[in-house]
Amino acid sequence: MLNTKEIRETVWQHIKQNAKEKSIFIDCIGGYSEHCHCLVSLGSDQTIEKVMQLIKGESSYWINEQKLIGFKFEWQTEYYAVSISEKHIERVRQYIINQEDHHKKSTFQVEYDDLMLKFGI
Repeated sequence: MLNTKEIRETVWQHIKQNAKEKSIFIDCIGGYSEHCHCLVSLGSDQTIEKVMQLIKGESSYWINEQKLIGFKFEWQTEYYAVSISEKHIERVRQYIINQEDHHKKSTFQVEYDDLMLKFGI
Protein backbone atom coordinates (compact mmCIF):
# COMPACT_ATOMS: atom_id res chain seq x y z
CA MET A 1 0.00 0.00 0.00
CA LEU A 2 1.11 3.54 -0.68
CA ASN A 3 0.82 4.62 2.94
CA THR A 4 2.29 8.11 2.97
CA LYS A 5 1.41 11.21 1.03
CA GLU A 6 5.08 11.57 0.03
CA ILE A 7 5.19 8.06 -1.47
CA ARG A 8 1.92 8.65 -3.31
CA GLU A 9 3.12 11.96 -4.76
CA THR A 10 6.36 10.30 -5.88
CA VAL A 11 4.45 7.47 -7.55
CA TRP A 12 1.91 9.80 -9.20
CA GLN A 13 4.72 11.96 -10.60
CA HIS A 14 6.54 8.91 -11.92
CA ILE A 15 3.39 7.50 -13.53
CA LYS A 16 2.68 10.82 -15.23
CA GLN A 17 6.26 11.16 -16.52
CA ASN A 18 6.43 7.57 -17.72
CA ALA A 19 3.06 7.91 -19.45
CA LYS A 20 4.27 11.06 -21.21
CA GLU A 21 7.28 9.12 -22.53
CA LYS A 22 4.86 6.55 -23.95
CA SER A 23 2.63 9.24 -25.52
CA ILE A 24 -0.14 8.64 -22.98
CA PHE A 25 -1.75 11.90 -21.90
CA ILE A 26 -2.67 11.88 -18.21
CA ASP A 27 -4.57 15.08 -17.51
CA CYS A 28 -4.78 14.46 -13.78
CA ILE A 29 -3.65 11.75 -11.36
CA GLY A 30 -4.30 11.14 -7.68
CA GLY A 31 -5.55 8.61 -5.23
CA TYR A 32 -4.99 7.22 -1.79
CA SER A 33 -3.11 4.38 -0.14
CA GLU A 34 -4.84 1.56 -2.02
CA HIS A 35 -5.95 3.10 -5.29
CA CYS A 36 -5.12 5.52 -8.06
CA HIS A 37 -7.33 7.62 -10.32
CA CYS A 38 -6.13 8.84 -13.71
CA LEU A 39 -7.96 11.19 -16.03
CA VAL A 40 -6.61 10.06 -19.39
CA SER A 41 -7.20 11.36 -22.88
CA LEU A 42 -6.81 8.42 -25.24
CA GLY A 43 -5.12 8.87 -28.58
CA SER A 44 -6.86 7.51 -31.67
CA ASP A 45 -4.53 4.48 -31.70
CA GLN A 46 -4.77 3.75 -27.95
CA THR A 47 -7.08 1.40 -26.08
CA ILE A 48 -7.97 1.55 -22.41
CA GLU A 49 -6.67 -1.99 -21.99
CA LYS A 50 -3.22 -1.21 -23.43
CA VAL A 51 -2.88 2.12 -21.60
CA MET A 52 -3.78 0.48 -18.27
CA GLN A 53 -1.36 -2.37 -18.93
CA LEU A 54 1.47 0.10 -19.59
CA ILE A 55 0.66 2.32 -16.59
CA LYS A 56 0.09 -0.46 -14.07
CA GLY A 57 2.85 -2.80 -15.22
CA GLU A 58 5.63 -0.25 -15.40
CA SER A 59 4.64 1.58 -12.22
CA SER A 60 4.48 -1.58 -10.08
CA TYR A 61 7.89 -2.63 -11.46
CA TRP A 62 9.29 0.84 -10.68
CA ILE A 63 7.81 0.94 -7.15
CA ASN A 64 9.48 -2.40 -6.39
CA GLU A 65 12.76 -1.43 -8.04
CA GLN A 66 12.89 1.79 -5.97
CA LYS A 67 11.96 -0.15 -2.79
CA LEU A 68 9.38 2.50 -1.91
CA ILE A 69 7.49 0.14 0.36
CA GLY A 70 8.54 -2.80 2.53
CA PHE A 71 6.98 -5.58 0.46
CA LYS A 72 6.35 -6.61 -3.14
CA PHE A 73 3.87 -4.16 -4.64
CA GLU A 74 1.24 -5.14 -7.20
CA TRP A 75 -1.79 -3.29 -8.46
CA GLN A 76 -4.99 -5.34 -8.47
CA THR A 77 -5.63 -7.06 -11.79
CA GLU A 78 -8.92 -5.24 -12.35
CA TYR A 79 -9.54 -1.62 -13.19
CA TYR A 80 -12.59 0.53 -13.66
CA ALA A 81 -12.83 2.93 -16.59
CA VAL A 82 -15.58 5.26 -17.74
CA SER A 83 -15.87 7.78 -20.51
CA ILE A 84 -16.86 11.30 -19.51
CA SER A 85 -18.15 14.22 -21.50
CA GLU A 86 -16.18 17.46 -21.73
CA LYS A 87 -18.68 19.24 -19.52
CA HIS A 88 -17.69 16.93 -16.61
CA ILE A 89 -13.90 17.13 -16.98
CA GLU A 90 -13.38 19.86 -14.37
CA ARG A 91 -15.60 18.05 -11.87
CA VAL A 92 -13.60 14.82 -12.35
CA ARG A 93 -10.32 16.73 -12.04
CA GLN A 94 -11.42 18.19 -8.71
CA TYR A 95 -12.54 14.77 -7.49
CA ILE A 96 -9.11 13.32 -8.31
CA ILE A 97 -7.18 16.28 -6.90
CA ASN A 98 -9.11 16.11 -3.61
CA GLN A 99 -8.57 12.41 -2.92
CA GLU A 100 -6.39 13.02 0.16
CA ASP A 101 -9.08 15.08 1.88
CA HIS A 102 -11.92 12.94 0.58
CA HIS A 103 -10.52 9.73 2.07
CA LYS A 104 -10.01 11.29 5.48
CA LYS A 105 -13.82 11.27 5.63
CA SER A 106 -14.73 8.07 3.79
CA THR A 107 -12.83 4.87 3.05
CA PHE A 108 -12.25 3.64 -0.46
CA GLN A 109 -14.26 0.50 0.30
CA VAL A 110 -17.32 2.52 1.37
CA GLU A 111 -17.03 4.68 -1.73
CA TYR A 112 -16.57 1.64 -3.96
CA ASP A 113 -19.58 -0.15 -2.45
CA ASP A 114 -21.74 2.97 -2.88
CA LEU A 115 -20.66 3.28 -6.52
CA MET A 116 -21.43 -0.38 -7.27
CA LEU A 117 -24.84 -0.05 -5.61
CA LYS A 118 -25.63 3.19 -7.43
CA PHE A 119 -24.89 1.68 -10.83
CA GLY A 120 -26.26 -1.78 -10.09
CA ILE A 121 -22.96 -3.56 -10.57
